[in-house]
Amino acid sequence: MFKFIIRRLIGLIPVVLIISIILFGLVQLMPGDPVSAYLGVGSKVTPEQQAQIREKLGLDKPWYIQYTKWLQRTLLEGDLGTSLKYRKPVTELMGEYIWNTFIINLIATVIAFGIAIPIGIKSAVKKYGAFDNFWTVFSLIGVSMPSFFFALILVFFIAIPFPVIPLNGMRTSLLAAMGYPSKLAEIKDVLLHMILPVTVLSLTSLAGLIKYVRNSVIDVINQDYIRTARSKGLKEKSVIYKHAFRNALIPLVTLAGMYIPSLFAGAMILETVFLWPGIGNILYTSILDRDYSVVIATNIFYSLLMVLGNLLSDVSYALVDPRVKVD
Repeated sequence: MFKFIIRRLIGLIPVVLIISIILFGLVQLMPGDPVSAYLGVGSKVTPEQQAQIREKLGLDKPWYIQYTKWLQRTLLEGDLGTSLKYRKPVTELMGEYIWNTFIINLIATVIAFGIAIPIGIKSAVKKYGAFDNFWTVFSLIGVSMPSFFFALILVFFIAIPFPVIPLNGMRTSLLAAMGYPSKLAEIKDVLLHMILPVTVLSLTSLAGLIKYVRNSVIDVINQDYIRTARSKGLKEKSVIYKHAFRNALIPLVTLAGMYIPSLFAGAMILETVFLWPGIGNILYTSILDRDYSVVIATNIFYSLLMVLGNLLSDVSYALVDPRVKVD
Protein backbone atom coordinates (compact mmCIF):
# COMPACT_ATOMS: atom_id res chain seq x y z
CA MET A 1 0.00 0.00 0.00
CA PHE A 2 2.79 2.41 0.91
CA LYS A 3 4.58 1.79 -2.41
CA PHE A 4 1.28 2.26 -4.24
CA ILE A 5 0.71 5.65 -2.61
CA ILE A 6 4.26 6.79 -3.34
CA ARG A 7 3.95 5.78 -7.00
CA ARG A 8 0.67 7.59 -7.33
CA LEU A 9 2.07 10.74 -5.70
CA ILE A 10 5.03 10.71 -8.08
CA GLY A 11 2.64 10.22 -10.98
CA LEU A 12 0.65 13.27 -9.90
CA ILE A 13 3.64 15.59 -10.31
CA PRO A 14 3.45 15.86 -14.15
CA VAL A 15 -0.35 16.09 -13.92
CA VAL A 16 -0.16 19.08 -11.59
CA LEU A 17 2.58 20.61 -13.74
CA ILE A 18 0.46 20.37 -16.90
CA ILE A 19 -2.55 21.78 -15.06
CA SER A 20 -0.49 24.74 -13.83
CA ILE A 21 0.71 25.49 -17.38
CA ILE A 22 -2.85 25.40 -18.74
CA LEU A 23 -4.17 27.56 -15.90
CA PHE A 24 -1.38 30.10 -16.30
CA GLY A 25 -2.05 30.35 -20.03
CA LEU A 26 -5.81 30.73 -19.54
CA VAL A 27 -5.34 33.43 -16.92
CA GLN A 28 -3.15 35.37 -19.33
CA LEU A 29 -6.02 35.30 -21.83
CA MET A 30 -8.39 36.95 -19.36
CA PRO A 31 -9.70 40.29 -20.64
CA GLY A 32 -8.68 43.45 -18.84
CA ASP A 33 -5.46 44.90 -17.53
CA PRO A 34 -4.17 43.87 -14.08
CA VAL A 35 -2.21 47.13 -13.80
CA SER A 36 -5.37 49.20 -14.22
CA ALA A 37 -7.06 47.04 -11.57
CA TYR A 38 -4.02 47.50 -9.36
CA LEU A 39 -4.15 51.30 -9.67
CA GLY A 40 -7.92 51.49 -9.23
CA VAL A 41 -10.67 53.48 -10.91
CA GLY A 42 -9.92 57.14 -11.63
CA SER A 43 -6.15 56.77 -11.39
CA LYS A 44 -4.19 59.64 -12.92
CA VAL A 45 -1.07 57.58 -13.56
CA THR A 46 0.39 58.26 -16.99
CA PRO A 47 0.89 55.48 -19.60
CA GLU A 48 4.65 55.73 -19.04
CA GLN A 49 4.22 55.16 -15.33
CA GLN A 50 1.88 52.25 -16.02
CA ALA A 51 4.55 50.73 -18.25
CA GLN A 52 7.08 51.07 -15.42
CA ILE A 53 4.71 49.38 -12.99
CA ARG A 54 4.04 46.60 -15.49
CA GLU A 55 7.80 46.09 -15.89
CA LYS A 56 8.32 46.08 -12.11
CA LEU A 57 5.62 43.45 -11.69
CA GLY A 58 7.09 41.38 -14.51
CA LEU A 59 3.92 41.64 -16.60
CA ASP A 60 5.77 42.94 -19.64
CA LYS A 61 7.41 39.56 -20.26
CA PRO A 62 5.89 36.78 -22.42
CA TRP A 63 3.61 34.41 -20.51
CA TYR A 64 6.03 31.48 -20.63
CA ILE A 65 8.78 33.55 -19.02
CA GLN A 66 6.35 34.73 -16.35
CA TYR A 67 5.35 31.10 -15.78
CA THR A 68 8.96 29.96 -15.46
CA LYS A 69 9.70 32.62 -12.86
CA TRP A 70 6.47 31.83 -11.00
CA LEU A 71 7.28 28.12 -10.95
CA GLN A 72 10.80 28.79 -9.66
CA ARG A 73 9.51 31.02 -6.86
CA THR A 74 6.81 28.51 -5.96
CA LEU A 75 9.06 25.44 -5.84
CA LEU A 76 12.18 26.99 -4.35
CA GLU A 77 10.74 29.64 -2.03
CA GLY A 78 7.09 28.66 -1.58
CA ASP A 79 6.20 32.12 -2.88
CA LEU A 80 2.93 32.22 -4.85
CA GLY A 81 3.26 35.91 -5.57
CA THR A 82 1.63 39.01 -4.13
CA SER A 83 -1.99 39.99 -4.40
CA LEU A 84 -2.42 43.22 -6.32
CA LYS A 85 -5.72 44.01 -4.62
CA TYR A 86 -5.03 42.99 -1.03
CA ARG A 87 -1.37 44.09 -1.09
CA LYS A 88 -0.15 40.97 0.74
CA PRO A 89 1.47 37.62 -0.15
CA VAL A 90 -0.94 35.12 -1.68
CA THR A 91 0.08 32.38 0.77
CA GLU A 92 -0.80 34.66 3.69
CA LEU A 93 -4.08 35.68 2.06
CA MET A 94 -5.14 32.09 1.36
CA GLY A 95 -4.13 31.04 4.86
CA GLU A 96 -6.56 33.58 6.32
CA TYR A 97 -9.58 32.40 4.32
CA ILE A 98 -9.06 28.75 3.44
CA TRP A 99 -10.15 27.48 6.86
CA ASN A 100 -13.38 29.46 6.65
CA THR A 101 -14.24 27.51 3.50
CA PHE A 102 -13.03 24.24 5.00
CA ILE A 103 -15.22 24.46 8.09
CA ILE A 104 -18.54 24.99 6.26
CA ASN A 105 -17.68 22.27 3.72
CA LEU A 106 -16.70 19.81 6.44
CA ILE A 107 -19.92 20.37 8.40
CA ALA A 108 -22.04 20.23 5.23
CA THR A 109 -20.36 16.97 4.15
CA VAL A 110 -20.93 15.30 7.52
CA ILE A 111 -24.58 16.40 7.56
CA ALA A 112 -25.18 15.36 3.94
CA PHE A 113 -23.69 11.88 4.33
CA GLY A 114 -25.26 11.44 7.77
CA ILE A 115 -28.74 12.07 6.35
CA ALA A 116 -28.31 10.56 2.88
CA ILE A 117 -27.10 7.13 4.00
CA PRO A 118 -30.09 6.13 6.18
CA ILE A 119 -32.59 7.72 3.77
CA GLY A 120 -30.97 6.06 0.76
CA ILE A 121 -30.99 2.65 2.49
CA LYS A 122 -34.64 2.97 3.50
CA SER A 123 -35.60 4.14 0.00
CA ALA A 124 -33.89 1.09 -1.48
CA VAL A 125 -35.59 -1.29 0.95
CA LYS A 126 -39.01 0.34 0.38
CA LYS A 127 -38.47 0.75 -3.34
CA TYR A 128 -41.34 2.45 -5.22
CA GLY A 129 -43.21 3.11 -1.98
CA ALA A 130 -44.43 6.50 -0.76
CA PHE A 131 -41.17 7.13 1.15
CA ASP A 132 -39.04 6.29 -1.88
CA ASN A 133 -41.18 8.34 -4.26
CA PHE A 134 -40.99 11.42 -2.01
CA TRP A 135 -37.19 11.34 -1.81
CA THR A 136 -36.88 10.56 -5.50
CA VAL A 137 -38.82 13.73 -6.31
CA PHE A 138 -36.74 15.63 -3.74
CA SER A 139 -33.53 14.38 -5.39
CA LEU A 140 -34.71 15.41 -8.84
CA ILE A 141 -35.63 18.89 -7.63
CA GLY A 142 -32.40 19.26 -5.67
CA VAL A 143 -30.21 18.18 -8.56
CA SER A 144 -32.05 20.44 -11.00
CA MET A 145 -32.14 23.56 -8.81
CA PRO A 146 -29.05 25.82 -8.93
CA SER A 147 -27.49 26.31 -5.51
CA PHE A 148 -27.61 30.12 -5.72
CA PHE A 149 -31.34 30.01 -6.46
CA PHE A 150 -31.94 27.79 -3.45
CA ALA A 151 -29.82 30.21 -1.40
CA LEU A 152 -32.01 33.14 -2.45
CA ILE A 153 -35.13 31.15 -1.51
CA LEU A 154 -33.74 30.57 2.00
CA VAL A 155 -32.86 34.24 2.33
CA PHE A 156 -36.35 35.36 1.29
CA PHE A 157 -38.42 32.82 3.24
CA ILE A 158 -36.23 32.21 6.31
CA ALA A 159 -33.56 34.85 6.92
CA ILE A 160 -35.76 37.88 6.25
CA PRO A 161 -38.84 36.70 8.25
CA PHE A 162 -36.60 35.53 11.11
CA PRO A 163 -33.97 38.26 11.77
CA VAL A 164 -32.22 36.05 14.35
CA ILE A 165 -30.59 34.24 11.40
CA PRO A 166 -27.88 36.47 9.86
CA LEU A 167 -28.11 37.13 6.14
CA ASN A 168 -24.41 37.26 5.32
CA GLY A 169 -20.88 37.42 6.62
CA MET A 170 -19.18 35.27 9.23
CA ARG A 171 -19.48 37.53 12.28
CA THR A 172 -21.66 40.40 13.42
CA SER A 173 -19.67 43.51 12.53
CA LEU A 174 -20.48 45.42 15.73
CA LEU A 175 -19.63 42.50 18.01
CA ALA A 176 -16.43 41.77 16.11
CA ALA A 177 -15.36 45.43 16.34
CA MET A 178 -16.18 45.86 20.03
CA GLY A 179 -15.00 42.42 21.06
CA TYR A 180 -16.98 39.40 22.17
CA PRO A 181 -17.76 39.07 25.88
CA SER A 182 -16.58 35.46 25.78
CA LYS A 183 -15.28 32.79 23.43
CA LEU A 184 -18.61 31.01 23.67
CA ALA A 185 -20.39 34.15 22.43
CA GLU A 186 -18.06 34.29 19.42
CA ILE A 187 -18.65 30.62 18.60
CA LYS A 188 -22.41 31.13 18.87
CA ASP A 189 -22.24 34.14 16.54
CA VAL A 190 -20.20 32.23 13.94
CA LEU A 191 -22.56 29.24 14.14
CA LEU A 192 -25.57 31.49 13.52
CA HIS A 193 -23.87 32.93 10.43
CA MET A 194 -23.12 29.40 9.21
CA ILE A 195 -26.76 28.28 9.20
CA LEU A 196 -27.67 29.49 5.72
CA PRO A 197 -24.53 28.50 3.75
CA VAL A 198 -24.26 25.11 5.48
CA THR A 199 -27.97 24.44 4.88
CA VAL A 200 -27.66 25.19 1.18
CA LEU A 201 -24.49 23.11 0.81
CA SER A 202 -26.01 20.20 2.72
CA LEU A 203 -29.34 20.10 0.90
CA THR A 204 -27.91 20.53 -2.59
CA SER A 205 -25.41 17.76 -1.85
CA LEU A 206 -28.06 15.62 -0.18
CA ALA A 207 -30.14 15.36 -3.34
CA GLY A 208 -27.49 13.57 -5.38
CA LEU A 209 -26.19 11.51 -2.48
CA ILE A 210 -29.59 10.00 -1.63
CA LYS A 211 -30.05 8.85 -5.21
CA TYR A 212 -26.52 7.42 -5.29
CA VAL A 213 -26.90 5.52 -2.00
CA ARG A 214 -30.32 4.20 -3.03
CA ASN A 215 -29.06 2.86 -6.34
CA SER A 216 -25.96 1.31 -4.73
CA VAL A 217 -28.03 -0.52 -2.12
CA ILE A 218 -30.57 -1.70 -4.71
CA ASP A 219 -27.76 -3.19 -6.79
CA VAL A 220 -26.46 -5.07 -3.77
CA ILE A 221 -29.74 -6.39 -2.32
CA ASN A 222 -30.52 -8.03 -5.66
CA GLN A 223 -27.38 -10.16 -5.42
CA ASP A 224 -27.55 -13.92 -4.77
CA TYR A 225 -25.68 -13.80 -1.46
CA ILE A 226 -28.30 -11.42 -0.01
CA ARG A 227 -31.06 -13.83 -0.95
CA THR A 228 -29.00 -16.61 0.63
CA ALA A 229 -28.62 -14.61 3.84
CA ARG A 230 -32.38 -14.10 3.98
CA SER A 231 -33.05 -17.76 3.32
CA LYS A 232 -30.90 -18.64 6.35
CA GLY A 233 -33.38 -16.79 8.53
CA LEU A 234 -31.25 -13.75 9.35
CA LYS A 235 -33.08 -10.66 10.57
CA GLU A 236 -33.80 -8.06 7.91
CA LYS A 237 -31.74 -5.41 9.73
CA SER A 238 -28.77 -7.75 9.84
CA VAL A 239 -29.13 -8.55 6.13
CA ILE A 240 -29.38 -4.88 5.13
CA TYR A 241 -26.83 -3.24 7.44
CA LYS A 242 -24.32 -6.04 7.97
CA HIS A 243 -24.26 -7.60 4.51
CA ALA A 244 -25.85 -5.28 1.95
CA PHE A 245 -24.66 -1.90 3.19
CA ARG A 246 -21.06 -3.01 3.75
CA ASN A 247 -20.82 -3.96 0.08
CA ALA A 248 -22.76 -0.88 -1.05
CA LEU A 249 -20.18 1.17 0.84
CA ILE A 250 -17.51 0.40 -1.77
CA PRO A 251 -18.82 2.78 -4.48
CA LEU A 252 -19.75 5.32 -1.78
CA VAL A 253 -16.15 5.49 -0.61
CA THR A 254 -15.05 6.14 -4.17
CA LEU A 255 -17.65 8.90 -4.42
CA ALA A 256 -16.54 10.53 -1.16
CA GLY A 257 -12.98 11.01 -2.38
CA MET A 258 -14.14 13.01 -5.39
CA TYR A 259 -17.05 14.63 -3.61
CA ILE A 260 -15.08 16.73 -1.15
CA PRO A 261 -13.05 18.65 -3.79
CA SER A 262 -16.21 19.41 -5.76
CA LEU A 263 -17.77 20.91 -2.62
CA PHE A 264 -14.91 23.39 -2.31
CA ALA A 265 -15.33 24.42 -5.94
CA GLY A 266 -19.11 24.76 -5.65
CA ALA A 267 -18.86 26.84 -2.48
CA MET A 268 -17.58 29.82 -4.50
CA ILE A 269 -21.10 30.80 -5.58
CA LEU A 270 -22.54 30.38 -2.09
CA GLU A 271 -19.72 32.33 -0.48
CA THR A 272 -20.40 35.15 -2.91
CA VAL A 273 -24.16 35.12 -2.21
CA PHE A 274 -23.74 35.04 1.58
CA LEU A 275 -20.53 37.14 1.62
CA TRP A 276 -18.83 34.33 3.52
CA PRO A 277 -15.11 35.19 3.84
CA GLY A 278 -13.81 32.02 2.22
CA ILE A 279 -11.42 31.08 -0.54
CA GLY A 280 -14.24 30.92 -3.10
CA ASN A 281 -15.31 34.50 -2.42
CA ILE A 282 -11.69 35.62 -2.71
CA LEU A 283 -11.37 33.82 -6.06
CA TYR A 284 -14.52 35.51 -7.38
CA THR A 285 -13.39 39.03 -6.44
CA SER A 286 -9.88 38.31 -7.73
CA ILE A 287 -11.25 37.33 -11.14
CA LEU A 288 -13.17 40.60 -11.32
CA ASP A 289 -10.09 42.58 -10.25
CA ARG A 290 -7.68 40.70 -12.59
CA ASP A 291 -5.61 39.65 -9.58
CA TYR A 292 -3.63 37.04 -11.50
CA SER A 293 -1.56 35.68 -8.62
CA VAL A 294 -4.61 34.91 -6.48
CA VAL A 295 -6.57 33.42 -9.39
CA ILE A 296 -3.72 31.07 -10.30
CA ALA A 297 -3.01 30.05 -6.70
CA THR A 298 -6.64 29.30 -5.84
CA ASN A 299 -7.19 27.30 -9.02
CA ILE A 300 -4.01 25.33 -8.35
CA PHE A 301 -5.40 24.64 -4.88
CA TYR A 302 -8.67 23.32 -6.37
CA SER A 303 -6.69 21.19 -8.84
CA LEU A 304 -4.60 19.70 -6.05
CA LEU A 305 -7.77 18.89 -4.12
CA MET A 306 -9.17 17.08 -7.14
CA VAL A 307 -6.09 14.95 -7.86
CA LEU A 308 -5.62 14.16 -4.16
CA GLY A 309 -9.31 13.28 -3.96
CA ASN A 310 -8.78 10.86 -6.82
CA LEU A 311 -5.86 9.32 -4.94
CA LEU A 312 -7.96 9.10 -1.76
CA SER A 313 -10.68 7.28 -3.71
CA ASP A 314 -8.22 4.69 -4.99
CA VAL A 315 -6.68 4.09 -1.57
CA SER A 316 -10.05 3.95 0.18
CA TYR A 317 -11.39 1.54 -2.40
CA ALA A 318 -8.48 -0.81 -1.75
CA LEU A 319 -9.04 -0.58 2.01
CA VAL A 320 -12.77 -1.36 1.99
CA ASP A 321 -12.64 -4.02 -0.72
CA PRO A 322 -10.29 -6.90 0.19
CA ARG A 323 -10.54 -8.21 -3.36
CA VAL A 324 -8.51 -5.23 -4.57
CA LYS A 325 -4.80 -5.81 -4.21
CA VAL A 326 -2.24 -3.04 -4.48
CA ASP A 327 1.52 -3.46 -4.33
